[in-house]
Amino acid sequence: MQAASLAARCGRAALALVAALGLSGPALAQQTLNIYSHRHYGIDQEVNALFTQQTGIEVKVVNADADQLIERLKAEGENSPADLLITVDAGRLQLAKEQGLLQPLQSEVLATATPELLRDPEGYWWPFTARARIIMVSDERVEEGAITTYEELADERWRGKLLIRSSSSVYNQAWVSSMVAANGDEATEAWARGVVQNMARPPQGGDRDQIRAVANGLADVCVGNAYYLGIMLNSTDEQDRELASKVRLVFPNQDGRGAHFNVSGVGVTRHARNVDAARQYLEFLVSDEVQQMYAEGSYEYPINLDFTATPTHESWGEFKVDVQSFPEMGDHIDDAISIFDRVGWQ
Repeated sequence: MQAASLAARCGRAALALVAALGLSGPALAQQTLNIYSHRHYGIDQEVNALFTQQTGIEVKVVNADADQLIERLKAEGENSPADLLITVDAGRLQLAKEQGLLQPLQSEVLATATPELLRDPEGYWWPFTARARIIMVSDERVEEGAITTYEELADERWRGKLLIRSSSSVYNQAWVSSMVAANGDEATEAWARGVVQNMARPPQGGDRDQIRAVANGLADVCVGNAYYLGIMLNSTDEQDRELASKVRLVFPNQDGRGAHFNVSGVGVTRHARNVDAARQYLEFLVSDEVQQMYAEGSYEYPINLDFTATPTHESWGEFKVDVQSFPEMGDHIDDAISIFDRVGWQ
């Protein structure tokens, strides 16, 4: 009886303390931030652990393909536990916005840290890393200046000498969407048909597999995200470092619209329960400390393109970014997928 009475008194005291501090159930729930994320990099776990250490807010992550996460948000509706949606493609974030799955978030910190042309103008999603999808060539077999534009990937001189991953890749879908935005549907289809004809093998593997194959002599040219080469150049695997050293980056279309850029970005979900914690997390992602972590951990570009990153980034030099087609990229994903089907891009 005494133990039960003591427990009851302790319980009442705890409830009184909660009431005195104004900590209702929803406020207590803000100590956990629920994220649906398409990212799959080890550095993200380090970033989340640091956020928890600095704020006391626990981070729980559900990983899946962006399209799967979007469908899940739609199915869950107002019962969704997700506070944030993270994708590796601005087009998917734009799609989530258009389908009413996100809510706007305004922040001077975010507005100051991110380029205006690489974010949603209404604040429905914000970028936190940038990635260039560029051309990579054999340093031994391809002379400087031999290829300078994406459009030249369809030239007959690269017949049987080109490697690229599957059309199911969101990276390729976003990239070809940008080609449609820049050149139109008809011209992009003709170009994509030439790209397929130039492939040294049917698409297989990821970007690093294309880089290794070029280094090993299977082809002369490939397309990939620059950060994958950065990861290989700085790998603990000696063989990967050696192979990566045989491949050279080409930032295309420098005399025109510039190199295709995409972003990892994040939006607050429409039914988020922890908006304040979400804001803290977004602002944390664009801090100098975390931007440096991303640069050194995944070799993506910091979202502030003027930010000093790593010696690897510096060795790649300066380049022009395609901000012309970026705002329209999300509008042409279906067009890109249809083009892939029509030209037989597996």
